[in-house]
Amino acid sequence: MLGKVDSVATRANLRAERRVPLSRERVLRAAFDRTDKDGVESLSMRKLAQQLGVEAMSLYRHVRNKGDIVDGMVDLVFAEIGLPPSGVHWKTAMRQRAISAREVLARHSWAIGLMESRSTPGPATLQHHDAVLGCLQDAGFSIALAAHAYSLLDSYIYGFALQQASLPFQTSEEAVEVADSIRRQFPVDAYPHLMEMAVKHVLQPGYDYADEFEFGLDLILDGLESAQNTA
Repeated sequence: MLGKVDSVATRANLRAERRVPLSRERVLRAAFDRTDKDGVESLSMRKLAQQLGVEAMSLYRHVRNKGDIVDGMVDLVFAEIGLPPSGVHWKTAMRQRAISAREVLARHSWAIGLMESRSTPGPATLQHHDAVLGCLQDAGFSIALAAHAYSLLDSYIYGFALQQASLPFQTSEEAVEVADSIRRQFPVDAYPHLMEMAVKHVLQPGYDYADEFEFGLDLILDGLESAQNTA
């Protein structure tokens, strides 16, 4: 009975979606939601059309191809990242922007390797890059040093986001399970330094790997400030 009700509800939702005019924004948002759920490898024109309740050919009135859809999805990710705020010190602005970027990529980990890969970036992507460079140059960074700073910060942001997404645990409870599994495989004194770090740091109440991000970020910002002062 429940299965029949679910089937009826699904058909009703599909009919309701069909009544909403198809647009580029609707296509991109559907692709975005699907990719968040199932990964970018799940994305295809056929599956997307099926999800929207239309024929695949209808999509081509609004997007050129799958690459165009990926361009649009990456632009949506950039639109979620907070721009550097004005009226504050550049270190504060860059710190807030970097933290926002890491949080957004934690929600959309499929995008990590795609953020700087697009040859036809969208307006949100371009606005974001321009705002970051503008913040640095307004603070007195030369064009070359601003470029170095941008490259360094993004390398750290994307690298950390990738590492965080690749961890075999997401919560402190899962971290305990992973650590216990490793400990059971080897003698207690086989890897003393690793075990000490696990017990005294990772397995402490409230540990969150994401907190490591701000420690490294502050070191980078301090280094950039030193480079700016000596330039």
